[in-house]
Amino acid sequence: MEHDASVGPATRFATWPRLSDGRLPAILLMLPPALLLFTLFVILPLMDAGYYSFFKWNGYGSPSEFVGLQNYIQVLHHPVFYRSLLNTVIVLAVSICIQIPLALGLALLIYRKTPTNTAFRMIFFVPFILAEIASGLIWSFVFDGKVGLAAGLFRYLGLDPVFILADPHWAFLAITIVVIWKYFGFHMMIYIAALQGVPEELVEAAKIEGAGRAAVVRYVLVPQIKPALVVSGFFAVVGALQLFDVVMPLTGGGPSNSTHTIVSYLYSFGLVRLRIGYGSAVGVLLFLAAVGVAVLYQTQLNKEVRR
Repeated sequence: MEHDASVGPATRFATWPRLSDGRLPAILLMLPPALLLFTLFVILPLMDAGYYSFFKWNGYGSPSEFVGLQNYIQVLHHPVFYRSLLNTVIVLAVSICIQIPLALGLALLIYRKTPTNTAFRMIFFVPFILAEIASGLIWSFVFDGKVGLAAGLFRYLGLDPVFILADPHWAFLAITIVVIWKYFGFHMMIYIAALQGVPEELVEAAKIEGAGRAAVVRYVLVPQIKPALVVSGFFAVVGALQLFDVVMPLTGGGPSNSTHTIVSYLYSFGLVRLRIGYGSAVGVLLFLAAVGVAVLYQTQLNKEVRR
């Protein structure tokens, strides 16, 4: 029986995407450096963290005391870890329920290109430009119970000073306020860019049909910027998982470990205490959570594309 060449390797190869338009040299030139950097700064550190997580190791010399899954068991039985996880979820909820709606509302007010709106955009975007450490130090002064703005307000109202950052009931609320202030401008700029890409003809057509301002926003503008909303939500999740630089200058995770996020928990209970194996276990769990978020995001994005 003769071999059917029409379904052979040559035919299948001929159906592959052609790279005769100059893309192949670009791929061969740019892909190896990118893969090298990704391997050096992502893949290898992750492999090292996974390896170290099976050892009780203080970071000096080579790890030799193999403990298996003991580090993971200790993490999953540590109450502060669950408090840190809860705080991370709270930050995410605040970002989704308060920060993003606030950013969207402001974007809808100032997305049109006018000198006044440009000035407002700059004002609202400045907090995001500031370094996280600087923002934390500024707000630590604001919340200071002796010499800060909060202390002055309490004195003006005739009330006893409240040391907000030293109170377990108020400290994390202060952190969430700083997070909203710091990052809502970033989300606002995403929405402004998306809104400026909405065809003006759609808005005018909706007005001609008798739609009011609220109807235009609900049925025209918001549906048109849905991809931007998805991207913004993804950044909110990633930001909650990475939150660290704001927490450390404000509270350092205190008082009584009540304001830790996952990353500050890793830093305080892993690196600071020279428990590198333990910290590596936390890092592996954080990585798995990030991968889960990325997979979920990509799955939902693919569903939206199919629609």
